[in-house]
Amino acid sequence: MSLSPNPVDMHVGARLKLRRTLLGISQEKLAESVAITFQQIQKYERGINRIGASRLFDLASVLDVSVAYFFDEMPEQIANQSPAHRSGTKPAELPDAGYDLLARRETLELVRAYYQIGNESVRKRMFELTKSIARTAQ
Repeated sequence: MSLSPNPVDMHVGARLKLRRTLLGISQEKLAESVAITFQQIQKYERGINRIGASRLFDLASVLDVSVAYFFDEMPEQIANQSPAHRSGTKPAELPDAGYDLLARRETLELVRAYYQIGNESVRKRMFELTKSIARTAQ
């Protein structure tokens, strides 16, 4: 077993640090907002400690990003260093998510953006416009 941080955890930590820095939030303030110590944030940012799912969810909420943000722009060579890849485990065969439009990131982003339109009348017109474009594009 290797004692060095996993490259995937280092990537996630670097993305955490990048977003925190871009927002001008100190490690102390971020730690306080998710009820942990700033030393823990330091360990996360260096990839020394892995971030659990619930903590990653909290951090994403505070930093106003999706959980997927932390994995964005991950080079394939780093992704291949995940524990499953290192052990040679093959991923289970799952159905292609392409058939399920609701599973697509683009769909989720579109729905979120749609519901951020505060004016119900404008939202309804946007809905009708989108349907109209879809009909003519077929």
